[in-house]
Amino acid sequence: MANAEKFIVLPYRKNRGNLVPGEMRQASNSVSAEKIASAMSERFVGVAAYAVIVDEETGDMSSPRLLARYGEIADLNAA
Repeated sequence: MANAEKFIVLPYRKNRGNLVPGEMRQASNSVSAEKIASAMSERFVGVAAYAVIVDEETGDMSSPRLLARYGEIADLNAA
């Protein structure tokens, strides 16, 4: 099983009073993920940049590590 660290940016918006995730964006590295999250923060209720471990065979993501947060975000570890 091949695992790799990937960097993602996840925006959040409000829908009927609930916090819901938007479309996930991939970044090439942690610095890029933080810059993308910062740039997106003006347009969303919240934005988070994460480093995650991805199983390259199945595409499953695990072990999210928060790199940056702007505004209101959900706790990925609670899911």
